Amino acid sequence: MAMKSNFIQRTVTGILFVVVLVGCILFSPIAFATLFTLICVLAVREFGHLINQSGQVTVNKNITALAGAYLFLAMAAFCTQATDAKVFLPYVLLLLYVMITELYLKKPNPLGNWAFSMLSQLYIALPFALLNVLAFHNDAAVSSVAYNPILPLSVFVFIWLSDTGAYCVGSLIGKHRLFERISPKKSWEGSIGGGIFSIASSLVFAHFFPFLSVAAWMGLALTVVVFGTWGDLTESLMKRQLGIKDSGNILPGHGGMLDRFDSALMAIPAAVVYLYALTAL
Repeated sequence: MAMKSNFIQRTVTGILFVVVLVGCILFSPIAFATLFTLICVLAVREFGHLINQSGQVTVNKNITALAGAYLFLAMAAFCTQATDAKVFLPYVLLLLYVMITELYLKKPNPLGNWAFSMLSQLYIALPFALLNVLAFHNDAAVSSVAYNPILPLSVFVFIWLSDTGAYCVGSLIGKHRLFERISPKKSWEGSIGGGIFSIASSLVFAHFFPFLSVAAWMGLALTVVVFGTWGDLTESLMKRQLGIKDSGNILPGHGGMLDRFDSALMAIPAAVVYLYALTAL
């Protein structure tokens, strides 16, 4: 009975999660920015909580979360050409505040505090902020910046299909461990199967949204799958070192924010680099 209840809870939470994420991305740029600013704040605070629980360092969760939220909104303003690069100056001041306050707090491990505070920005806040690079682009037809929800949405679709395909294929024929030291359940067969699912879905995107060629869509899917897998393994390594199963419990049956967005934290920057590389060719 408990297992059935947990399955129902996990299913309902998963459906609501997808509906809210897809709905906000497609609805409007304001809904997109509001959702991911909130997600960024929650994920950075969750990271700070996990690190603080280790007892070895102390991360200022409020300041790092504020910095993450500001970075996302500043990047949105910059990408929409609503302002210039000066919008990032308050963010720099927040980072300086984190550094300088350690001089006065007299905590036992200031170097560790600095390192993990900055890691919260590099590992979590920056990838979410880069979603804006995918979402906003110059539209030559109207000589202004346009909101394109398809690129950020595609990254999440590729990740979800890769995860689903990897689970299904891995459960059926998975024999060779992908990275047993960190994640014993993942298999090469599952990962390849998940990649095939995602690449197949890229053909659908190419058909309905031909602003990228078929080859470019397939390359984007492959990039997301490969770096998404590394993102998943990276978070697994972090949790293994911290001795925890889930990063949090904010999503019943699914764990924490980092558990849900671990793949995206590497897939998003990789997708941005890939798309910029395409334009440079």
